[in-house]
Amino acid sequence: MLELTPKTVSERSALRINPCKTCQPVGALYAALGVHKCMPHSHGSQGCVSYHRTLLTRHFKEPAIASSSSFTEGASVFGGGSNLRAAVKNIFDVYDPDIIAVHTTCLSETIGDDLNAYILEMTIPDGKVVVHTNTPSYAGSHVTGYANMLAGFIRYLADPGTEKNGKTAIFPGFVNPGDIRECNRLLGMLNLSVIMFPDQSGVMDAPMTNVYAMYPEGGTTIDEIRALGGCERVLALGHLTCEEPAEELKKKCKIPYTLLPLPIGVAATDAFVMAAAEASENIPKEIEEERGRLLDLMLDANPYFHDKKVAVYGDPDTVIGLTSFALELGMTPRYVITGTPGEAFTRHVNALLEKFGVADCTVKAAADLFELHQWIKNGPVDLLIGTSYGKQIAKAEDIPLVRAGFPILDRYGHSYMPIVGYQGAIRLAEMIAGALMDRQDRDCADEDMEVVM
Repeated sequence: MLELTPKTVSERSALRINPCKTCQPVGALYAALGVHKCMPHSHGSQGCVSYHRTLLTRHFKEPAIASSSSFTEGASVFGGGSNLRAAVKNIFDVYDPDIIAVHTTCLSETIGDDLNAYILEMTIPDGKVVVHTNTPSYAGSHVTGYANMLAGFIRYLADPGTEKNGKTAIFPGFVNPGDIRECNRLLGMLNLSVIMFPDQSGVMDAPMTNVYAMYPEGGTTIDEIRALGGCERVLALGHLTCEEPAEELKKKCKIPYTLLPLPIGVAATDAFVMAAAEASENIPKEIEEERGRLLDLMLDANPYFHDKKVAVYGDPDTVIGLTSFALELGMTPRYVITGTPGEAFTRHVNALLEKFGVADCTVKAAADLFELHQWIKNGPVDLLIGTSYGKQIAKAEDIPLVRAGFPILDRYGHSYMPIVGYQGAIRLAEMIAGALMDRQDRDCADEDMEVVM
C-alpha cells in the first residue's frame, strides 16, 4: 500500500476542509473593539455580523458589540448606500458612540460599494467620527482584516501635524487582553511612555459590576489615535500582522517603525525588551529575574521537552512565536501551518528551523486542519499546540493538545492569561510540560495494567 506523506499527497487547491482561519471582518471587528467608545459596523447582511460576534463572544466570554447595515435583496441589487446612511444615523441616535468603524463583507465588496464616498456625503454629528476599511472575506484571513482596520483608523485619524509627544506607539498584534496587559506591565517597568493601539484590555476582559456598560472604560481613545502622528517611533509586534498599519503611519506621518516578532519565548521577548529600552543596558532587576525564572523552568523540565515532536497551527505571528519557543525548549517541530495565505510565513519559520538545525519539518501557509490530520496519521507527533479546532485531531490520534491562540472556544480564563513576555513563556512551558507529563503517566499506567493482566 502507498504511504501518503506531505510530499506525495497531491495539492488540493479548489477548497479548504476545516480551515485554519476565519474571515477578515472578524479581525476588523476585534480591532475596532480596542478603540474607546467605538461601535464596529458590518456593512453587509445581519447573518455575517451575527457569526462574527458569536465567534468573538465564545472566545472571550464577553459580549462583542457590533451593528449591521442589514442588507436585503434590494441592497444586493442597488447597493448599500442608503442602508449605511440610515444605520449611521440610528447608531448615533440610539447607541451614542464616539466613533463608528465600518468594515465590509463579501456582499458589499462584490457589489462594489464606495464607502469613502458614502461617508463623505453623510451628515455626521459634531464631535463624532466615522471611519472605514475594506475587508473582503474571500481574501486573506481575520489577521488581514485586523491589519486593514488598524490602517483604516490611521488613514482617517492620525494627524501628521501633531506636536511631538515623546511617546512610543505599540501595535500589539492580534493577541488577547491578557497579552496586552503583560506588554503594558513590562513597558511600565521600563518607564516607557506609550500609546497602545489598539487596546482591548478593559473591554474584552471588563470586570463584572452591577451595571452593564456598552462601552467599558478600556480602549485606545480617538485623541490617542490622532496623537500617533506625534510619536517618536512605533514598535510593531508581529511581522505579518502589524507591518501594514506601521507602514501606513510611516507614509502618512513619517513615524519610523521597528518590526519585531510577537514576544513569545526567550529570544523574541529579549528583542522586545531591548527595543523598548532602546538598547540600554539598564534593564530593571525584576525583568532579569523573570527571565532567569523562565530559564530555570526550561532547564528543570528539559527531560520532558527534549526531542518531542510537535505540530503547531493557528495565526501566523502566533505560530511563529510558538514554534520559536518550542525550539528553545528543545522540541522538534514536525508540522507548522497557518490558514492565512502568504509566503512570508514560510520564510520566517524556515529561518527559525535552519537556525536550530531542524531539517525534517513541513511548513505551509494557507493550509487546513484536514491536511494536518492526514500528515499526522502518517507521521505522528507527541504534542499539538494551537486552537480549539485541533481537538478532534487530538482525540482521534490520542495526542495531548495545548490550547493557544485564537479561537479557544472550549476553555475559560485563557484570554486573561498571557502567552507573551517571560511570564507568558513560563505559563506556556508549564502547560506544555504538564500535558507531556500527563501523557507519560497515562502510558506508564497502561503498561502496568498490561503487566497485571
